[in-house]
Amino acid sequence: MVNRFLFLLLFMTTFWGYSQKTSTKETEPKLNPLAPSTAAFYSAILPGLGQAYNKKYWKVPIVYAAIGTSVYFYVQRNNQYTNFRDAYKLRLQGSSDNYPFFSDSQLINAMKTVKKDRDLLLMVSIGIYALNIVDAVVDAHLKSFNVNEKLTFSPTLIQDINTVNTMALTVTYKF
Repeated sequence: MVNRFLFLLLFMTTFWGYSQKTSTKETEPKLNPLAPSTAAFYSAILPGLGQAYNKKYWKVPIVYAAIGTSVYFYVQRNNQYTNFRDAYKLRLQGSSDNYPFFSDSQLINAMKTVKKDRDLLLMVSIGIYALNIVDAVVDAHLKSFNVNEKLTFSPTLIQDINTVNTMALTVTYKF
């Protein structure tokens, strides 16, 4: 009896799964399934080009500002590190350097701190570059989602009057 019921249930769910209608409208724009990989390639070659490919032109200045700012601070810290390192090398040779008010240990600590900041800024720059690529890919993926007027999501809170301390939350969605 149970086996027959399970077979009947499985048999019916198979037909229910194939009973959905597919509608193809000629007014819907054709979507390129390779658009995310193309956007990623363009953004990897030239930052901001993937955003331009996705027609999100307003994001291009943001990408360049973020990458440019992080690269600027990286170059600034690298120059500071080079100055501290050169000063320490001159001090080891017995020559005078640009930092006479620093002791040897202070100069070494400043050099280590600036080097650590420089390395962190390099990681931030690489992260922003990667985020540029991820943004282009996600934006290209989101173009294929259906966001028309027929989609609704309406949560409602219902309190049952007959019983005490009972609350329920119903979520209704329509396609």
